[in-house]
Amino acid sequence: MSAAPQIAYDDFARVDIRVGRITRAEPFPEARNPSYRLWVDFGDGIGEKRSAAQITVHYRPEDLVGRQVLAVVNFPPRQIGKVMSEVLVLGVPDADGAVVLLRPDAEVPLGGRMF
Repeated sequence: MSAAPQIAYDDFARVDIRVGRITRAEPFPEARNPSYRLWVDFGDGIGEKRSAAQITVHYRPEDLVGRQVLAVVNFPPRQIGKVMSEVLVLGVPDADGAVVLLRPDAEVPLGGRMF
């Protein structure tokens, strides 16, 4: 896989990636692909936002609650089935293409912006 075309730093800076904590996770059986509904708390200023994520291979809902994750918080909301997804929780594919969530390797304050 090759790298994407170069962009200016200002392009990157417009993407607002923040740390949040999953407060609730539940199966999303109405989704086309196996998914969970997530509620993610980004702390004061942003608050709790909803998302849908195809992360069922490596995670169970009960194991997600309390986990810190990284998410894009400034994309417009997107309707995914019956869920209005307000943030994009970030992950990368494993060798088989299943999503592995991105997260800080130490506890950090909620709402912290990635730079």
